[in-house]
Amino acid sequence: MVELIERRRYRVQGRVQGVGFRAFVWRQVQRLELAGWVRNRFDGTVEVLADGTSADHEKLSEILETGPSLARVDGVDMTSEGREHEELVGFAVVPDA
Repeated sequence: MVELIERRRYRVQGRVQGVGFRAFVWRQVQRLELAGWVRNRFDGTVEVLADGTSADHEKLSEILETGPSLARVDGVDMTSEGREHEELVGFAVVPDA
C-alpha cells in the first residue's frame, strides 16, 4: 500500500526564537526524512512547511510541541496545503520572513 504524501504548514508559538528551535527541528526531521523547511517569522513564531505521510506528520507534531530544552511551546497551529506550487527537496533552515 502506497502512503499519500501530504503537505502541512505549522506555526509554533511561545519562546521559540533564540533557543535553538530551528536547529532542533532540522536535526529531528533528518531522521524522519521529510522534505521542507523551517524559519523564524518576524512575529516571533517559527514556521515549518513539510511534506510527509500522515504518520510522519504525527511525529513532526510531537517534535514541534516538545521543542528543545530552552524553548517553551505555547501552541502549534497546523494547516494542510496543496503540493502543486512548489517542489520540496531535502529539509533546510531558510531565511526569516
